[in-house]
Parts: sequence; structure tokens; C-alpha cells
Amino acid sequence: MDNQSDVVGLTRELLRFNTINPPGDEQACAEHLGRLLEGAGLTVAYHAFAEGRTSLVARLEGSGDKAPICFTGHIDTVPLGAQPWSKDPFNGETRDGKLFGRGSSDMKGGVAAFVMAALDLAGSTRPSAGLVLVITAGEETGCEGAFHLARQEGALGEAGAVVVGEPTANYPFVGHKGALWLEACSRGVTAHGSMPDKGVNAIYKAAQAVVKLEDFGFNVAPHPQMGPPTLNVGTIQGGMNINSVPDETVFSIDIRTIPGQTHAQVRSVLGSYLGEDVDINPLIDVEGIWTDPQNGWIQDVYRITGEILGESPEPRTATYFTDASILTPAYDRPPTVILGPGEPAMAHQTDEYCHMGRIVQAQEIYTRIAQAWCGF
Repeated sequence: MDNQSDVVGLTRELLRFNTINPPGDEQACAEHLGRLLEGAGLTVAYHAFAEGRTSLVARLEGSGDKAPICFTGHIDTVPLGAQPWSKDPFNGETRDGKLFGRGSSDMKGGVAAFVMAALDLAGSTRPSAGLVLVITAGEETGCEGAFHLARQEGALGEAGAVVVGEPTANYPFVGHKGALWLEACSRGVTAHGSMPDKGVNAIYKAAQAVVKLEDFGFNVAPHPQMGPPTLNVGTIQGGMNINSVPDETVFSIDIRTIPGQTHAQVRSVLGSYLGEDVDINPLIDVEGIWTDPQNGWIQDVYRITGEILGESPEPRTATYFTDASILTPAYDRPPTVILGPGEPAMAHQTDEYCHMGRIVQAQEIYTRIAQAWCGF
């Protein structure tokens, strides 16, 4: 088959693995990719953080001292949602140049593209610098696979640059905000609803805290590309019935941070601001990433993508977080770009699709980026 049918065909194969998270069950999909990569001569290692929750790290060694380039992506997907699909989400149906399926944009098309690039390059002369592919489980629910790899000594190896294949319509993004999701809890004393003076109402405490959060200020200058950090109260739940004084209320806080903020400091300041009546605990804690657009490698990526896209890239950042929140620090903060064929607006949507031409284009972009870095 030609390269177009190869990379689109591999994407369709990946779509047919149901890796909806929860439960994830990424093992079969990871092993399928592992067999392909091993067959091309890459060294493959599997790392499971729970039963069936398998990530893989594949390496193509270089001949010199330069650190390898890392391509990374996840193979878990979000649930289908309540709305019915007009296409089979696991069959890889096509129409009007679009490939439909859960994960087509987010982000099995990106994974297929960099795997195909690696398979093609593996047959070339041994490069001066190597490739490492980090394909993770559990990204959608807080980057569990990436965290697990970062904690395993030697699992990741080293990398001098990182490409994250998340959906950007093949436009290079140089960063994203961090995500700090907190569970906040206020507690009271229960009593009969006809005698509220005998209790302490936890809903009142929570309501006062939520209103106070409307005026919370981060006291940091906005980032030139990402803007200011943000805070949103997403859910609130309290009370057991109408005729009891509630003794517990829980609400959730979604904070998106910008580079330069540390989450430990944000939590400390927020805790002091809310006071002793509210306890806060993290649900997801992944910091943002940012690479200076003037970095030499980023400029190489801009040149390559500009030639293929037909436009000169300008600094842009993603609205979502990625596994780079964990992998980039674990690799000692090399330059990192988010660049993948998926449509950002299609992520998590009903009837999710990816343009097949973009998947083919991504393979070419990844191949050229790897060639420039590795010296193929």
C-alpha cells in the first residue's frame, strides 16, 4: 500500500480498539503498536500502571552522543457521550475526506502518524541521534500513564526535544496552561430542619466560599500568549434531604495556571483565602509548559511546518493540557511542541472525525522533523 493508505489504515486499526477511559483497557492497542515497532527494529518496553492499563516506550538508537527526539501521544479516549452517533465510533468509517471514530482527532491519528514515520525511518541508515516514542495509557483522566513512566527509573531514558501529537490541525503550538483541579469541602453539624439552631449548615459555609471565589485574584501578570490564569467552580453538592441541616458540602474548583506559577503556592494562597471552614485537596495537578518561540529547534519546526502548511507559523498555545506536563519536566525541560493532525474542536465531540489528508500531512511533518534532528 502507499503511504496514505498505510497511515490512514493504521489509524483505522487503532480506532477499532475500544480504549474508552474509564476503564481504558489500552493493553491490546499498545501491544499492537509494539509488534509493529519491534518488527521494524525498534526496542519496545511495556509499562502498566494497573491491570490492562499499558503504556509503551519504543526506541531507535542513534550512533552519536546527541539525545534522541521524543514523539508522544496517548491511546485512551473519552466516553462516547449521551448523544447518539451517526457513525460507528469504532469502525473507522470515511466520508468526504474525513475519518470518523472516537479518538480519530484525540489522538489516534497523531499516534498513527508518528508511528508510521518511525517505521519508515527505521529502515534508513542508522542516525546520529535516536528516536523515542512514548505512547501512554490513562491521559484523559489525569496523565496516569505518564506519571507512572516518570516515576519508573530508566523507563523514559533521555530526550533533547519533545513532539506531542495532540490535535492542532498540524499547526505548531509552543505551550499550554496547567490544570489544578481541587475538591473543596465544608463541614457542619447535622440537625433536624425544624431546629436549624441546633446544627451548623455546611451549605452556607460553602456558599460563602463560592461567592468569595468570584473575587479571587492570582496577582500575576498575564502570559503574552496564554493570557491570565483562570478559576471556575464547576460542581457543588451538599445535604442529604430537605428537612435536615447539612453537615457536608463538596464543590469543585478548576484552575488553569500559566508558566511561572507553582501549584503548591496557588494551593497555599487559595487555602489561606478561603480560611479554616473549607478544606481543599487536589484531584488533578499538572503544570503548564512553554518553550520560547525563538528557540532554535522551534524555529526549525516552524520552517518545516510552514513549508508544508503554506503559511508562516506564529506563537500559539493549546487550551488543553497534555502529557508534556509530566514528560517535559521528566526529560529536564527540553524544547517541546504540540503538533498533531486532529481538529482541536473535534476532541470529545459526538461524531468525532479527523481529515485524512491531515493525518498524511502529519506523517510527512514528523518525518522531516525527525530527519532534521536525528541526521537520517
